[in-house]
Amino acid sequence: MVNGVERPLDLLNNSKGKEILLQLKNDKQLVGTLLAFDIHINIVLDNAKEIENNEAKKSIGLAFIRGDTIIYISPASTSAQAKKE
Repeated sequence: MVNGVERPLDLLNNSKGKEILLQLKNDKQLVGTLLAFDIHINIVLDNAKEIENNEAKKSIGLAFIRGDTIIYISPASTSAQAKKE
């Protein structure tokens, strides 16, 4: 167990109220505050923004993202740290 994560959904549960990064199948990236998710990994983000070249391209606001469009999800702090390395 690392940081209280035993199952995959534990990471999402620990990320509620925090910023996450989503990579979508259409080659778009979104970043926003995770409000909710379900067992299908449908995600609700607040303050969602589309990211292009590490910059906010478009502000979306409150968004529902269907789970089957998501390639990966990362806590934004972890992804920002990985970009620095």
